[in-house]
Amino acid sequence: MNAVSISKQSGGTMASAAAARRSAQRRKRSVFLGRAALFVLVVGGWQLTTALGILDPFFFGSPSGIVMRLWDWIQHGTAYGSLWEQIWVTLEESLLGFAAGVSSGVVFGVLLGESPYLAEVIGPYIKIVNALPRIVLGSVLVMWLGLGMPSKVVLAAILVFFVVFFNAFQGVRSVDRNLVANSRILGASRLQIVWHVIFPSAMTWIIASLHVALGFSIIGAIVGEFLGAQRGLGLVIATAQNTFDANGVFGAMLIIGIVALSAEALMAVLEKSLLSWQPPASHDSDVRGI
Repeated sequence: MNAVSISKQSGGTMASAAAARRSAQRRKRSVFLGRAALFVLVVGGWQLTTALGILDPFFFGSPSGIVMRLWDWIQHGTAYGSLWEQIWVTLEESLLGFAAGVSSGVVFGVLLGESPYLAEVIGPYIKIVNALPRIVLGSVLVMWLGLGMPSKVVLAAILVFFVVFFNAFQGVRSVDRNLVANSRILGASRLQIVWHVIFPSAMTWIIASLHVALGFSIIGAIVGEFLGAQRGLGLVIATAQNTFDANGVFGAMLIIGIVALSAEALMAVLEKSLLSWQPPASHDSDVRGI
């Protein structure tokens, strides 16, 4: 009787698992079809309205014009060299700014989160700098560091820093103080508590900020190039804008979007590896799957 009961329970579990897989597959198909329908609706409607003259393609561009502009860049390059070179320059600036901003944001966030005195002393100055318009900071950095890569990297790092810093700071402040007290009772040093208790506990907050910070690093690089640069996608957009090349502006924006989505996919993989020790429900969400 027990064997029969166990067999029934096992069969029911397998059936429910199979039903859950089918439901997940149906949802994936539904999401894919919805995205495809939205793409066709937006792009097709855009192309139709420009073809009928409802929208002026000179100012609004058109999907076919964007494709032709991108193909021309691929074949003949941009005014500043190969298209791939412009993409790589912007990507390199973004990645360097991302790395610098994340590392400094985590260090200062944990440091100020653990030291109320430093938080009270430095906090107002951090808020003042964070309130400054980014385009003003970009202009100042271009004057200080020139049109080369350093000004773009620093601007991207500044944008990333504040996103990561505030999340790391809040994550440290949200750590269960009972865990800290128990670690001290067991004889852990201050550094051991930070490394083995506080930092892992705040990791969810930090990882959550990286998704936003990644986009900010790309924005910082693009804005810096737009203000003044020798190469990069931001310079390509600025040139297209100055020559009233709407297709060029949208084409460069499309490239930026593809780069951002690719980087976001890599970030999702990194997040899963860093938070693999946590239950899936604690750090996965439907929003991350978008």
